[in-house]
Amino acid sequence: MDISRVEQYIVANGLLAGGEKIIVGVSGGADSIALLDILHSFGLECVVAHCNFHLRGEESNRDAFFVEELCKKYNLKYERIDFDTEAYAAINSVSIEMAARELRYNWFEQLRVIHMADKIAVAHHRDDSVETILLNLVRGTGIRGLTGIAPVNGYVIRPLLCVSRDEIIEYLKERRMSFVDDSTNNEDMYARNKIRLNVIPMLEAINPSAKESINKTAEHLTQVANIYYMYMAQVKANIFADNKINISMLVQYLEPEAILFELLSPYGFNSATVRRIFESVISQSGKIFYSETHELLKDRGYLILKKKDNLKIERYNIHEDENSLSRPIHLKIERAPVNGDFSIEKNPDIIYIDADKLTYPLTLRKWKQGDWFMPFGMKGKKKVSDYFSDNKFSLFDKEATWLLCSGDDIVWIVGHRADERFRITDKTTEIVKITYSK
Repeated sequence: MDISRVEQYIVANGLLAGGEKIIVGVSGGADSIALLDILHSFGLECVVAHCNFHLRGEESNRDAFFVEELCKKYNLKYERIDFDTEAYAAINSVSIEMAARELRYNWFEQLRVIHMADKIAVAHHRDDSVETILLNLVRGTGIRGLTGIAPVNGYVIRPLLCVSRDEIIEYLKERRMSFVDDSTNNEDMYARNKIRLNVIPMLEAINPSAKESINKTAEHLTQVANIYYMYMAQVKANIFADNKINISMLVQYLEPEAILFELLSPYGFNSATVRRIFESVISQSGKIFYSETHELLKDRGYLILKKKDNLKIERYNIHEDENSLSRPIHLKIERAPVNGDFSIEKNPDIIYIDADKLTYPLTLRKWKQGDWFMPFGMKGKKKVSDYFSDNKFSLFDKEATWLLCSGDDIVWIVGHRADERFRITDKTTEIVKITYSK
């Protein structure tokens, strides 16, 4: 391996400028040992960070000891942490691979702050990028997943993406540097290992230069993606606002399903779900789709996105001595006698109530079928459900709306309409002013 090629790659991608302090992730394997040696040879100040995930028994402890001894030999700063990876995976309902990744990068970032380092270097190489491309191709991640591993992501840099695993091994042999082997790399228990051990050899049987060809394709796709995302940003600005996607505008663009995928995938919607969402565009309103974190409602001419509400409070009491409420919504409550300085502000987020007409505690609750009120300025009754329909409330709007009640009577559809029965009259001596803050 020509080390100057790595240096050129670093400069070309703006990974380092010279003189930085670097947190270097070192497992003890060939890739990370080569990375550390190269960065150290550049005269950079390196802080070695080793994670013991305790997934391989005594082998994990062997790796930690190896890295520690190496740091002593080269007089390098050494940081080590032990993780109960399996427990973390179980608690957070993620795979072992994802658990290790989250634990590793979160800790690297903590070290960067503690040591006031400039960058975090990890040892992904060209073959890792090929595996990632194939894995993403199988999972269906769109064009973003087919560009391979990025050389820089925030503070994280990957200086070895320009070289292969074979070149790294050759470099270490020339340098007569030892490293440790991870025995699980030869087991096809993980998806990435299956790609490396089974799929890539089959592709190389068809084309010995398969990995090089895949990388070249990824480089071309990266250039295409830059143009693609610039276009997507313009489309998003035109059709996506206030968490609503304008359907009539969406379908006017070329490849609307692809646009929909780019808009929704950051919120956890996969390609299969996006396909069903797109098919629903011409169907009736009211259909809801779910990701792990969000909900999407097809409502008339819009697709409405909202974050899942894990806090399900259905009822909350407000006592007479309270002057504010912070949950489930923000309310400011003021009481004042009626005098010559009193004036009413016309604002749907503010209600003025005759204090003598209220019975405490007031109740804040969600609506239910059969609820009715007397809209301010009207004499007759109206069902809350009819009010919602007349004002074109979506299902999400209905779910988000709160009713302020005195006993069994609705005082206010909060933020929308007051009840006539609680209005201020010329006989009112004290008012209650309630302000709703969205």
